[in-house]
Amino acid sequence: MTTAARPEAERRLRLAELLDQTSPDTRTRRAAAQTLPVLDPLAPLLPAGGLARGTVLETDDTALLLALAAGPLAADPTRWAAAIDLPDLGLAAAANYGLPLQRLVVADHVGEQHFGEVVAALADACTILLVRPPERLAPRTAARLDAHLRRTGSVMLCLGRPWPASALRLEVTERRWSGLGDGWGQLDGRRIEVRAVGRGSAARPRTARLWLPDAAGGIRPADTGTAASTDAPAAVAALA
Repeated sequence: MTTAARPEAERRLRLAELLDQTSPDTRTRRAAAQTLPVLDPLAPLLPAGGLARGTVLETDDTALLLALAAGPLAADPTRWAAAIDLPDLGLAAAANYGLPLQRLVVADHVGEQHFGEVVAALADACTILLVRPPERLAPRTAARLDAHLRRTGSVMLCLGRPWPASALRLEVTERRWSGLGDGWGQLDGRRIEVRAVGRGSAARPRTARLWLPDAAGGIRPADTGTAASTDAPAAVAALA
């Protein structure tokens, strides 16, 4: 190659690299690498169709928390999850949603004093962290954990209490159980409406109606039929 032709060849190479970096396929691959997959019925609630790595998500519902955690672990057998300060977590329900209990680390009664160091240590090994934040969390501790999550790419799912820098919150706005009649039957499904609100790309509210759990103890969209033939009375519908 002549000296005059070399700059032109280098320009074409740089242009080809730029086109590859900005192509739809490349953007799709990059987005996939930055998100964790969730169970299909939950994808419409999330801006990227999955859990953004290195972020914090809040929810007010235990079943929803478990269902969110199940997707990433079901998709990759090398991923682990940790449950921190959630002593009443329903492990049988977690298994029904597809969360492999053999890859779930449970750390109960951590307490406010050791919360930060336990979460940071488990984030190094676990892709998903299910936590109940302490009532009083120092802003400096929260900021350090946010930075640590960004470095590790782990996702923290908070139950109940808010997190200062959470990217998204999923709220159950309606609950109704099915399966009970007037003095007979048994609960066999819960129909809920979930509302997703957040910041940035999650600023536009999203809603979904789900069976969680359905008659088989799993999760599915509520528009695919009913979990049982009879809705529960209003007093039972208040159960979560």
